[in-house]
Amino acid sequence: MERFYLITGDVNWIEMLVPYGVKLAQLRIKDQSVSVMRRQIAQARDFCRQHGVQLIINDYWELASELGCDFVHLGQEDMDSADFTTLRKDGVRFGLSTHDEAELERALSFKPDYIALGPVYPTKLKKLRWAPQGLERVSRWKQLVGATPLVAIGGLTPERCAGVFEAGADSAAVVTDILQAHDPIARTQEWVEVCQR
Repeated sequence: MERFYLITGDVNWIEMLVPYGVKLAQLRIKDQSVSVMRRQIAQARDFCRQHGVQLIINDYWELASELGCDFVHLGQEDMDSADFTTLRKDGVRFGLSTHDEAELERALSFKPDYIALGPVYPTKLKKLRWAPQGLERVSRWKQLVGATPLVAIGGLTPERCAGVFEAGADSAAVVTDILQAHDPIARTQEWVEVCQR
């Protein structure tokens, strides 16, 4: 799994940042009409294919499957309504969010393609009911997930990157640190470089 995992809320961000070394990107659309989501997903799918990038669609697994995308990310609530049999039949891989051991046990029962743990550090993006997990929890999760790739998310910066990987994460998912950067392109390049070390 790629070590740098970009998460954005709009296809325009993907088109702007992917050319700077991004190989794994999630499209996480919120509060848009189905027609807008369909257009953005199709546009991101085509762009990522042209650039050899693995695209992951957040939440909207039915649209992703319908539009021929091959990877989705699902939160705990999404797992209640997702049809994992259909996803597997359609060849759609999936990653699952976890925050505590009960959620992890449940997520692992679906045999996901990766497990995400967060927030590792305090995050500005959204108010979460979970306290920061910390690096010890990252290490614990890696022991529990074994060979399943582990994605760390939440409050990550290039300076915190080495510690997250040393703790056992296979991939660092980044949202705010890039999208709120003074120069998102330069910040993306810095992340790509840091994750390649």
